[in-house]
Amino acid sequence: MSRINTNIPSLTAQRVLGQNNFKLGTALERLSTGLQISRGKDDPAGLIASENLRSELAALNSAIGNSERADQVINIAEGGLQEISSMLTELQGLLTQSANGAGLSDEEKEANQLQVDSILQTIDRLSNSTSFQGKKLLNGTFDYQVTGVASTVTDFQINGAKFDGASQSVDATVTQSAQKAGLFLNLGASASGGAGTIDLNLGSGESAFSIEIVGSLGSRELSFASTQTLTQIAAAVNAFTEDTGVVASVSGYGITLSSSNFGSDEYVSVKVTEGDLTDGSGGAAGALGVYQLEATNFADAQGSVASTFANASNPVRDDGQDIDGTINGVKATGDGKELSINTDFLDVQFTLADATSQSLGQVSAFTITGGGADFQLSSDVTIGGKVAIGLQDVATRKLGRSDLGFLDELGRGKEFAVDGADPDLTSAQKIVDQAIKQVSTTRGRLGSFQKNVIGSTTRALGVTVENTAAAESAIRDTDFAQETANLTRNQILVQASTNVLSLANQQPQQVLALLG
Repeated sequence: MSRINTNIPSLTAQRVLGQNNFKLGTALERLSTGLQISRGKDDPAGLIASENLRSELAALNSAIGNSERADQVINIAEGGLQEISSMLTELQGLLTQSANGAGLSDEEKEANQLQVDSILQTIDRLSNSTSFQGKKLLNGTFDYQVTGVASTVTDFQINGAKFDGASQSVDATVTQSAQKAGLFLNLGASASGGAGTIDLNLGSGESAFSIEIVGSLGSRELSFASTQTLTQIAAAVNAFTEDTGVVASVSGYGITLSSSNFGSDEYVSVKVTEGDLTDGSGGAAGALGVYQLEATNFADAQGSVASTFANASNPVRDDGQDIDGTINGVKATGDGKELSINTDFLDVQFTLADATSQSLGQVSAFTITGGGADFQLSSDVTIGGKVAIGLQDVATRKLGRSDLGFLDELGRGKEFAVDGADPDLTSAQKIVDQAIKQVSTTRGRLGSFQKNVIGSTTRALGVTVENTAAAESAIRDTDFAQETANLTRNQILVQASTNVLSLANQQPQQVLALLG
């Protein structure tokens, strides 16, 4: 076929050359940019996937930055608490030194008080000055705000809370009451009440009625004589409460012995080491001896005697009981009168008043309305991706406990000042012990938050970043080995197509041979 107006082989060669030039341009673009997807038409589905992965990668890198920033914040707070802890330890030593009354002059006591005042002032200063970018960390700025604290809640602490909405109610259900350990000694006093006297029934070689009282703190053996009143007996037991942890009170014809605190760590044990009693002239209801107390009514003894005094050479013991229940539907941990839970969304602990802790039922403790230190440690900005921790005020007016007193009460002129006329250093030491416990617990909680929350999250985010980047790279980045091969192939094809096109363009010239 010999035509010159339409050169079909040339058109074919041009088409193939255009295709090869396009492929060559694509290979050159991918090699020069390092991307195999530069625009939507390269791979629509791949572009969508890679853009989603890029978005996740950016969020993950920000979350890692947030984790590192959170670690720095906690480091600063823990540094302030460490110094406060050191000063509390020094304060403990000053109290012990000041208790050596006969070996200290008035001037030395005053010097000790000056040191105590200086320590208290420094603690308050550190509480108010420890900050990160101007935000105070230890003055309660990052503590939780609460409203509606029930009168039945004596102390509470919120370590962490996450919730949607404006507030979070904290409600408890007491399913097991808190109890002290307790026993009733029916002593057959001559009359019901403190003025009633006891009447001994002594055997051969016995000169007194002696009992050994044991509590969680220690033991004491006490001896009583005929005609001693119940008030005198109770006073004798209470004189050693600090040593035994046992408190005595007059109840009818006898004495009720109870632990000074609530909880399963408390107990009261009574053992008769010498002598016996007989009914006094006024008589007493029931047999003389040691009685267990009613589980549902701590003020009432059981109807039957647990052990007569004659048989009480073997100790009779009663143990206390921890409170138990739930908080916001979550099984709580009980310790004495304190209930606590620790979950990802709520970490609280609070102590109930005596009567409330001994009654089964509902307790509306308080409502959390805001506050706390929130850190975004996840790529997803949701409540699940946020972690929260509370940083309580560690000023001296906050360190301590309502039933013991607070640290600022050790200042000059206050109730527990060491330079007072008759300082109550035993109570002062209990306050300092409680303050040390609070600060140490806070430091431990912050350390756990750094190690197990921030540290673990940072490591997990790092692995996720690697995997996400690898997935995005596999979709979008150029495989240079493959594209180099494609480039060589397309270069050869373009050269071949160009030569073929040249030949196709020369073919119509052969028609001239027909024209002679």
